[in-house]
Amino acid sequence: MTNARTSISITFSVWKALFLREAVSRLSAGRAAWLWLLLEPMAHVVFLLFIFTVIRMRSVGGIDTTVWLMVGLLAFKMFTRTATQTQNAVGSNQGLFTYRQVKPVDTVLVRAALEGFLTMLVAVILFGAAALFGFNTIPEDPLSALVAFFGLWLLGMGWGLMASVAGELIPELGKVIGLVMTPLYFASGVMFPVTVVPQPYRDWLLMNPVVHGLEAARLGFAPYYHSVPELNVGYLYGFALVTIFLGLALHVRFATRLVAQ
Repeated sequence: MTNARTSISITFSVWKALFLREAVSRLSAGRAAWLWLLLEPMAHVVFLLFIFTVIRMRSVGGIDTTVWLMVGLLAFKMFTRTATQTQNAVGSNQGLFTYRQVKPVDTVLVRAALEGFLTMLVAVILFGAAALFGFNTIPEDPLSALVAFFGLWLLGMGWGLMASVAGELIPELGKVIGLVMTPLYFASGVMFPVTVVPQPYRDWLLMNPVVHGLEAARLGFAPYYHSVPELNVGYLYGFALVTIFLGLALHVRFATRLVAQ
């Protein structure tokens, strides 16, 4: 007589199967899809580095411009890739909900885990490649850097949990949520140091938790980096946990409607 499987073991089995399915789908979505994961952030860094070279800016806040750009961009990608990919997780896995073991929230959580893993893998590869060219891309405070990246990943997952429900129930709202990412790129300090922004506009920018994540990540790579004095990693984590709580609450409230969509 076989022992009945527990709910936890079933959940982990579902997550494992979904993770493998999502990984294969993500890396085989098109020709050299895996290569584009590397080329996209690299192209952004090269383009921004060209702009900074033209204006002859070799350091930002006391650290090399290339390192400053790479850390900021990859930290921002940790948030955006997790947020945008999880936003569509429910809709793209609708056929799996015929299996009662698979819940809509499972697809979001697993896709968030996959995007976090892929982004960290890309970051390690790009930082390693930059180190071969003589750039100091090894964080002097690895724990602080990881804390910043993890906080941005949590924020992206919280965003995705909320947006995945909103986008399925109100398709027009999903399009509006997607449009927010473009201005967020410019308002998060990816392309410019937040310290140069005068008051009171700097305080407005600091209401954006992504700014705190990017500044904390740069500070983890170079403790002598001149970050904004208002930097607060706790604010990033607090904001992330609130979005995760609201997102999970929405999934519990509208679970039946998400399956029936």
